Amino acid sequence: MAPSIASRRLRTALRAVTATAAAALVLSACTGGSGAAGAGDTSGNQLLTIPREDLATFTRNFNPLSPQAAPMTLQAIYEPLVVHSMSNAKDTPWLATKWEQAKDAKSLTFTLREGVKWSDGQPLTADDVVYTFQLQKKVLGGFDYLDQVTAVDAHTVKFSFNKPFSPAFYEIGGHYILPKHIWSKVKDPATFTNPNPVATGPYTQVEKFQSQSYDLRKNPDYWQPAKQQIAGIQMQAFSGNDSANLAFTGGEVDWTQTFIPNIEKSFVAKDKKHNHYWFPATGAMINWQLNTTKAPFNDVAVRKALSMAIDRDQITKVAMNGYAEPADCTGLGRTYDTWRDTSLASSCTWTKYNTDAAAKALDAAGYKESGGKRLLKNGKPFTLDISVGSASSDWISVANIIKQDLAKVGIIATVKTPDWSAVSASYNTGTFDTGIVWSNNGATPYEYFRGVMSTKMLVPVGKQATENYHRFGDKKADKLIDAFAAATDEKTQREQMNGLQELYNEDAPVVPLFTGPEWGAYTDARFTGWPSEQNPYATLGNRNGSTILVLTSLKPVKG
Repeated sequence: MAPSIASRRLRTALRAVTATAAAALVLSACTGGSGAAGAGDTSGNQLLTIPREDLATFTRNFNPLSPQAAPMTLQAIYEPLVVHSMSNAKDTPWLATKWEQAKDAKSLTFTLREGVKWSDGQPLTADDVVYTFQLQKKVLGGFDYLDQVTAVDAHTVKFSFNKPFSPAFYEIGGHYILPKHIWSKVKDPATFTNPNPVATGPYTQVEKFQSQSYDLRKNPDYWQPAKQQIAGIQMQAFSGNDSANLAFTGGEVDWTQTFIPNIEKSFVAKDKKHNHYWFPATGAMINWQLNTTKAPFNDVAVRKALSMAIDRDQITKVAMNGYAEPADCTGLGRTYDTWRDTSLASSCTWTKYNTDAAAKALDAAGYKESGGKRLLKNGKPFTLDISVGSASSDWISVANIIKQDLAKVGIIATVKTPDWSAVSASYNTGTFDTGIVWSNNGATPYEYFRGVMSTKMLVPVGKQATENYHRFGDKKADKLIDAFAAATDEKTQREQMNGLQELYNEDAPVVPLFTGPEWGAYTDARFTGWPSEQNPYATLGNRNGSTILVLTSLKPVKG
């Protein structure tokens, strides 16, 4: 489950964006569309309206295998076997009603829920699950530990592994399931846009699709009809945080996951009865990643010096409005406090702000200052680019603070803010200098360390990377990561995790900035039943694995 959450979030952060429309034009378009007509509607048939600040336009692509899949493909249309909520660490049976992991962690068996139908009326069977994972491995790869998937009977599926692999439950349980009778007839599943999806989710019927909005209506064959209490969902496209927030604080949409500066004043104060937010510490670590295929970023002394040069307190208080807390040299924090080596954390040096120490470390590494300018070993000025997508106003502020801090040690940084599609392409192919990026996260820190330190995630520059864009690997990390995955007891897993934190402190594979809180804000003027700190059945994010729990819990306000 967790890796799927992580990959969804990562795709979200990096999803291709073509910001061709000005904010005013976007707002104008939305105001004139069906979303505005729904604002204030409490007929009982109102659509749940959700903005996407990172997508100025939508493409009718509901292929979950595609990195450009439209929003809600993995939250409202396709469903997993199990739903894991990061907010309360609970696993909710979904398309599977129960599961059993072998004592040697080399197999996992799921029992499918009976009576589940696809939206075309065909029954869900074990063959669909088998086919889904065969297709996944063929098209996107991954699941290297998965040796065989077998339909034991119509409602039982056994996953056999080529090695003990305890994280498999979250990876397999959280993976979406596709209908074999549809996808086996698709000529090229990788490029298929799947404009009219057949799925098991609660909202599968695509209506009124336009470049800046579309509706998802009820699946007529949903297996939980009593939980389809909202009439449908309307997605709206925006070119950035500012325009999306303007629509949200103006009451044009119901539920957002965008960064909202000073949310108490700009949103809650406008209607204290109905406007609410909740930012649980369930997000991924936000890193400043340095492309280690390039000098001088391949020098651990440089990475640590750059880390010491930046003021995380200012970043979290100013750029992130106090919503986040500074990271430390374990790479963990908040989301993974229970795994964090507090003794190591208290001894951190390279994640503490110290301009003098940073300058001395650069001097010692051979990057001397001359005339107020830091020089590379070849005598050229030490300069670097920081890439951030233009839609992310909060991260742009983070990058500008880093730029100002680096200037204090003589390094010239340039903040580049093209649209996310250009940033994403440079990350994927390894052509960037530095950039700010989400990391993978999951039920344990396994996914985080695998994503930032495993040699098995490395791909050459020019090839498409789906994680580890900074292209750093350490074989000592591989051994610890593999040992963690093979362990079936918490004591052994903790030993490996402590070892990974020590290695992380030694290698500084990335520059950790802060743990990203999971943004979430809503108005209950038109819908009730939202998760909260008092009722944390899911996070308030609308693009993660537990979003399906929210969609099947909300009720429309009537009258």
